[in-house]
Amino acid sequence: MRDTTPEASAQLHSGGQRIAFFGGSFDPPHLGHLAVARAALAALGLDCVLFAPVGAQPLKLQGSTASFEDRLELTRLAIAGESGFAVTLADAPKPSGVPNYTIDTLLKLHAELGKDAVLFCLMGADAFFGLWQWHRSAEIPFVAPLIVASRPGQRLELLIDDLKAALPTGLTIGTESGIDELRSGVELRSFVLQNPQGQTTTLYLLPSLDVEISASQVRDQIREELRSADGASSVENQLLPAPVFEAIRARGLYR
Repeated sequence: MRDTTPEASAQLHSGGQRIAFFGGSFDPPHLGHLAVARAALAALGLDCVLFAPVGAQPLKLQGSTASFEDRLELTRLAIAGESGFAVTLADAPKPSGVPNYTIDTLLKLHAELGKDAVLFCLMGADAFFGLWQWHRSAEIPFVAPLIVASRPGQRLELLIDDLKAALPTGLTIGTESGIDELRSGVELRSFVLQNPQGQTTTLYLLPSLDVEISASQVRDQIREELRSADGASSVENQLLPAPVFEAIRARGLYR
């Protein structure tokens, strides 16, 4: 794949794999991102989760706090040594300066991975609840079935109601099509998703994750700790992988 980093290319050179695209600002990448990716990898028997720092998000006109290059390097550090994780440049800034649209990135990845690969789109519940605003959002689940990680502590019935309310126009969630928590120890539920043309796909839900970390919370705490004189850190190892925090400190980010 010409737009993946070398480490991603090494994992994706063979066909017939199950790949999850995991896009986002990763500003910075934190332990919550890793927990979601690990759960998806185990629950769906994925070969690889592709972490894709985004260049320019259409719905975040103010942009990211750190540069794309810094976020890319922090993401590499965050997943280093994690089996089944790789970084991709699929959502890198475009030379033209136009925003990155997920539908375009997924279509491109789908073509490059080949017909034998199975491509998924992994996201947290907060991202899903904003999906209706995305460019050509109703098409996305039919290019790459969605894997949605739930908010911590939310009852399943309320979560499903929230998912139904947040669907892009025209899409409906049908009956639950499966429950699987035996293979991996991670609870996985699946639902039939249908569009007005009668096409169906599967929506996968990871309802039992207990991960409540926000990037803005991490950035605020980083600022506080980098200003403190004692050098003690509750961010490192609690919110961020240690190499990520050390790189943030060395690069002077999020001050």
